[in-house]
Amino acid sequence: MSIGQQAEVQARALALGTSTLYEASGLNRAIDPAIRAVWPGATVAGPAYPVQCSPGDNLAIHLAMERAPRGSVLVVGTNDFIAGYWGEVLTVAAEAAGITGLVIDGGARDIAALARRRFPVFSRGISVKGTIKASAPSVGAPILVTGVAVAAGDLVVADDDGVVVVPVAEIQRVLAAGEARAAKEAEMMKKLAEGATTVDLLGLSQWRQPA
Repeated sequence: MSIGQQAEVQARALALGTSTLYEASGLNRAIDPAIRAVWPGATVAGPAYPVQCSPGDNLAIHLAMERAPRGSVLVVGTNDFIAGYWGEVLTVAAEAAGITGLVIDGGARDIAALARRRFPVFSRGISVKGTIKASAPSVGAPILVTGVAVAAGDLVVADDDGVVVVPVAEIQRVLAAGEARAAKEAEMMKKLAEGATTVDLLGLSQWRQPA
């Protein structure tokens, strides 16, 4: 995918948002909802670069900085171990390396600095605990994060509603389905503003109580 095509995909995905993409996809590809933005309003969309860390060890993330293509979103598995795998130092390194965001099932720290720099991080928790650098189980190979398969190049989209992962082979289909769903919802909201009810528009009239 060219840089221009990648930018178009990212813009379309962010415009739709995670909820619409998830519903339109027909796929069960939502990351655990406990993984949230560490500062309000953070959003990111881009090709995944998967990384597996050992619990309490962030060596694999440092190695990923040298290997991940520019424009990547790091998706990091830690076996749900909450520690400060990521902070301001790695954020500065990521910005220099062209990494556009992080989704991690562990923890992060230096939250004020991340918010100030507007670097999107989605994590399970926040922790002052540091990490060691002794092992790197997987850098760039497919992994499971909260039960969701993530491979390099999959589309990762994260916003206030959560995080979804779209397999690379499904990206164009899911975007098109999402845009069709968004158009249908826009028409519905127009009718609601004109006085229609959701009961009528969604075909739920059989549930009305008799007058």
